[in-house]
Amino acid sequence: MKKTHTVSRREFMGSAASLAGAAIVGPVIVPSSVFGANAPSERITVGAIGVGRMGNGDLGEALGLKQVQVVAVCDVDSNRLKAAKERVEKHYAGKGCSAYGDFRELIARDDIDAVQIATPDHWHAIPAIGAAKAGKDIFMQKPMSLTIREGRILSETVRRYGRIFQIGSQQRSDSRFRQACELVRNWRIGELKTVKVGFGTDPGTIPTPPMPVPEALNYDLWLGPAPWAPYTENRVHPQKGYDRPGWLRIADYGAGMITGWGSHHNDIAQWGMGAEYTGPVEIEGEAQFPKDGLWDVHGKFSITYKYANGVVINCADSGRNKDGILFEGTEGWVYVTRGAIDANPKSLLTSTIKPNEIHLYESAGHKENFYECIKSRKETCAPAEVAHRSCSVCLLGDIAMHLGRKLKWDPKNELFVNDAEADRLLSKPMRSPWRF
Repeated sequence: MKKTHTVSRREFMGSAASLAGAAIVGPVIVPSSVFGANAPSERITVGAIGVGRMGNGDLGEALGLKQVQVVAVCDVDSNRLKAAKERVEKHYAGKGCSAYGDFRELIARDDIDAVQIATPDHWHAIPAIGAAKAGKDIFMQKPMSLTIREGRILSETVRRYGRIFQIGSQQRSDSRFRQACELVRNWRIGELKTVKVGFGTDPGTIPTPPMPVPEALNYDLWLGPAPWAPYTENRVHPQKGYDRPGWLRIADYGAGMITGWGSHHNDIAQWGMGAEYTGPVEIEGEAQFPKDGLWDVHGKFSITYKYANGVVINCADSGRNKDGILFEGTEGWVYVTRGAIDANPKSLLTSTIKPNEIHLYESAGHKENFYECIKSRKETCAPAEVAHRSCSVCLLGDIAMHLGRKLKWDPKNELFVNDAEADRLLSKPMRSPWRF
């Protein structure tokens, strides 16, 4: 096990400033802890940033992997932090686990190989960029980012610093989704014409009065780069238990289900189209938005994306489109969702993809794939640039829903065509002192 290096906040800020301007010289060096068998000193050391609803699940998966040693946890809620620390130490029969209320202290440690990030969406890019600059490999829950601009910065930072990155788009590690995409990519349904994507939406809520900030919560740090707003429990997360948090329904912290489920299903749509490194050229959308209340993201919606090759994706709420992804071609269709795959003709489901045809990345387990790639230094099944493009499709749809008119998009330069108003929505102001 590497010697633990503890740094002060002042030391970290100084080193972070240096990293921000550092250039990569020479080959990527694989941490010594990733070689060899599964002895404790040879495991991949991991820090978990965010141990709430999703982070608690990610933590459990990491604890179940023999090649991983969780050595640190971090959360702005001290109750959740304490529970996570105790869980880790119980799992490792009393072996110590460090606990941090500030992610900057965790990523400053030089004995941590990788981080798992499961924070609210507005807190994805900043810790991930910091971790990449600090030499950590990164597993992060989807979506990639809150805005298209910060997603681009994160993808470029991961590339520049040679880090292994995996987004939590676990459908790429499900054989049904891979099979559906291979059938489409190999023209088993003829020429692809349309893709229909469907998923559920969130309700709004009544106006919620301010409440005292809980003693356990560092609310200012939870807000971070988002605008200041008065605390109320429905804005953040439940103080007891790990039920679904209110921030998922507030535009300052996330875009709603268009990125919540859209990041999963639109990712598969683009994978099947062979468009995972590009994006649409036209977007048009409409949606219902709450007229008042705390939760302000979209309700029922419909978005149409047109790609340069003429293929059209219609992404809509599950009242209009069946939950999942339906690929429609000139000679048949393939439908896939979690736990099910169907096709017409049915014979497509037993169709064999030949050796000389397109075979997509095969991953038997999403977290396992990430940690295997840390050892091999090969690209994961859901790498940063793919994650950025999949998230961008969703965020483009969100912008179109808000503007309510047809938009033209340049996927190469990631700008709208002659539309300054839409371009202003590619980023959001960040509350001081936060910046990339």
